[in-house]
Amino acid sequence: MENLQSYFESVGFSETERQKIASRFKRRLFQKGEYFVQEGKISLQLGFLEAGQFQYYSITNQGDERTTYISLPNTFVASLLSFLNEIPARENIRALTESILWIISKDDLTHLKNEVPSFKDFYIRILEWQICCIDKDRFDLIALTAEERYEKLLKEEPALLQQVPLQYIASMLGVTPRHLSRLRAKN
Repeated sequence: MENLQSYFESVGFSETERQKIASRFKRRLFQKGEYFVQEGKISLQLGFLEAGQFQYYSITNQGDERTTYISLPNTFVASLLSFLNEIPARENIRALTESILWIISKDDLTHLKNEVPSFKDFYIRILEWQICCIDKDRFDLIALTAEERYEKLLKEEPALLQQVPLQYIASMLGVTPRHLSRLRAKN
């Protein structure tokens, strides 16, 4: 719980607020390969990743697995569309490594937004940031070459390149692992 409390301290919550917030989260250990969200099921939970990695992926029409993102520690994990609209998820989110996730239900999140006014503002900022990231990634897939996407990832999220197996990075970039090796050799 220390990482969770430290995170909320770093974004400006008081000790009292942090205790209220943390009391709504439940710690859960995930084994490698275990799912937090499964495609086709409604996800009414949001998690804060203390340790480990979670892979967001979908299965293409050709049956291939396509990684869309990897969450690293001190980030939130959720299938936003499913969580916000209470509809079946269009993606899977599974642990790539043994992971610790602090989970909060949608109901508890709603209570927190009412109990801690500054939490509501925080929640809105997080959602706005997520929407901007999704929009940016969508635009990058359309407008940038694979090499430009790789260079951008290298500059903006070097931790991903250092901690995540290259097969998942290649999938995120929309290239084969072999093509990724060529891109890495150029830089």
